[in-house]
Amino acid sequence: MESETGEKHVAALKGPQGLSGTRSDSTRGDMSVWLGDRSFADCKAAFDMDGYLIIPNVLPPAKLTEIRSVLRPYIDGGHTGRNDFEGMRTNRVYALLAKSPVFAELVEHELALAFAEADLGLSMLLSACLAINLHPDESVQPWHTDDAHIELPFPHLGMGVSTFWAIDETTEENGATEILPGSHLWGPDRIPRQVSEADFINRDIRDPDDDPGFRADAIKAVMPAGSLMIAKGGVWHRGGANRSGKPRLIITPQYCAGWARPLENMMAAVPRETAKALSPRVQSLLGFSIHAPFMGYVDGMHPGRLLAG
Repeated sequence: MESETGEKHVAALKGPQGLSGTRSDSTRGDMSVWLGDRSFADCKAAFDMDGYLIIPNVLPPAKLTEIRSVLRPYIDGGHTGRNDFEGMRTNRVYALLAKSPVFAELVEHELALAFAEADLGLSMLLSACLAINLHPDESVQPWHTDDAHIELPFPHLGMGVSTFWAIDETTEENGATEILPGSHLWGPDRIPRQVSEADFINRDIRDPDDDPGFRADAIKAVMPAGSLMIAKGGVWHRGGANRSGKPRLIITPQYCAGWARPLENMMAAVPRETAKALSPRVQSLLGFSIHAPFMGYVDGMHPGRLLAG
């Protein structure tokens, strides 16, 4: 599995502990601009305990305006969800990296990658990357975890990390994501009713006040526009009900372990010519990478060679 191109792409992934390791504190940039006087270690400890972390005001207003502009053709007049899980009054825009390089900036944002890599290692993959736009009168989602496609008993080691970029302010009224703090550590006796096959079939339009899954221990992830929430793949959460008069837009890049199958087939979703123009780090997250010692090879060689030329 050796080639000049392959070695170049492996080198782009290698960190102080090798391909499947994580970065040391000394290799991370200065994140005080976002974390303030809190150290990364302190924030990571809170993340490990609660299962989520909110960092306010990460993206500047100009970037939010750009993202809204790029998404507008896909949202205006776009299709709404196909079932109760997707949301019958919700726009979902998939394959974002095939639509604009602005989304690659979110995928490889230093702050998001720092927490995701700390949990999943440098060989992690991009599992999903979509926009979720809740319209007024949308009802709550079923409770779920983002790593549920990896069927393991609860609790289990982290298999994924999800990031939630608030393009609009998220409030208690407009459908802020609801989270059960610490639920990534719960056993099966404490977890809520899991999303079921019926939720992917049900097309009934429900009232926003219809909440059969109400939990008094849930918190609402209220965030100013431009904020970032990072959540463990195993933390229980759901989209809230939108009782306001305006839509609520977020972007959610989600990462999985390098050996796991992503939710979205990124190699098919993003055309190869588009992938060639992305950074080596984003290319590796799409799957043009190796999970040590050689998972992900193509014809016995590093997949990065497919982007050469």
